[in-house]
Amino acid sequence: MQTPLLRVPPLQYAYVVPDLLQGIRDWVEVMGAGPFFVMRDFVGTDLTYRGAPSTTRVHYAFGQWGPTQVQLIAQDDPSPSIYRDMYAPGEGGFHHVCSLVPLEQWDEQVAAFTDAGYEVAASLTTTVPVVYLDCRSDLGFFVELYGRTERTESFFAMVRSTHDVWDGVTDPVRDRSGAPIDVTDGWD
Repeated sequence: MQTPLLRVPPLQYAYVVPDLLQGIRDWVEVMGAGPFFVMRDFVGTDLTYRGAPSTTRVHYAFGQWGPTQVQLIAQDDPSPSIYRDMYAPGEGGFHHVCSLVPLEQWDEQVAAFTDAGYEVAASLTTTVPVVYLDCRSDLGFFVELYGRTERTESFFAMVRSTHDVWDGVTDPVRDRSGAPIDVTDGWD
């Protein structure tokens, strides 16, 4: 038996949803996840899709569900993306796992996957490098490697600690800074 390719545990599970607000509502009301921190029209820097530059915009929401972070992704941009590789408009489901990789292990961790034949399906930079590896042939989903720094760890910790003290009802939708987003028009 060989050593596993992924050397750091996944901290996040990501799902494509047809509608971001409805997806948040479902995860809050059914699963008790949240609150969710929303980023709309996100592209990142130097986004690529299948090796070519891309400007596809997506909407993200990050919430905590017990020990695991949940990311919800909605795409209304008609351009191709790793999300459209799996789900057509109006469809959704499980998409990828995400692991935070220490930057000093970055090249080695990415090479472990690419040397094993997994394609880098998308890449970008936030404040750190990010790659999505197409592991669908063996796992049925993508694997996201996200550079781990003090800043990225603090975002994951903030989402988790906010969930730990959240009452499960108040301000289920927030912006990246934590300010409540009014959903009264779209949430009964």
